[in-house]
Formats: sequence, structure tokens, C-alpha cells
Amino acid sequence: MSMRRTSVYADQDDLALIREAARRRGVPQAEIIRVGIRLAAMAGRVWDDEPFAWPSFEGSGEPVTREEIPAAIEGPHSVRAVR
Repeated sequence: MSMRRTSVYADQDDLALIREAARRRGVPQAEIIRVGIRLAAMAGRVWDDEPFAWPSFEGSGEPVTREEIPAAIEGPHSVRAVR
């Protein structure tokens, strides 16, 4: 990703928080600001053209019992199921 220099205005309190975070992490203040910009940009992103592929699950939706858990996790092709 190529970067471009820009200027922003920030409150003194925010700048103090950025300085402290950079000092604690041992990174430049610019890195803290870049991460903040990225998080802010992604928080407002809308995926109108990219629908989410939510996983679907088989079953009734009822909780499984303690005895059913290993089979549910391992599935029919596990080593235990073959034995």
C-alpha cells in the first residue's frame, strides 16, 4: 500500500493519548494514527455489492447433549467414527 502525506487537526488531549500509546508500544505516533484512520474508515464501510456469506447450520436448533458433542465436533469421518 503506498502512503501519501496529509495533515489533520487534533485536540491536545488526543495527541497526548497518541504519544502515550506510541511510547508504550514502541512505535511511531504516525503508526497509531494510521491504525486509527483505518479503523474509522472500515467502521463506516458499506458492502452493498458484496453480500456476506453467512454460514448455515443443519439441525433443529435444539442444544446437543454432552454425549452428542464429540460426534457433532468430529463428524462422521473422524478416526473415532471409523473404529
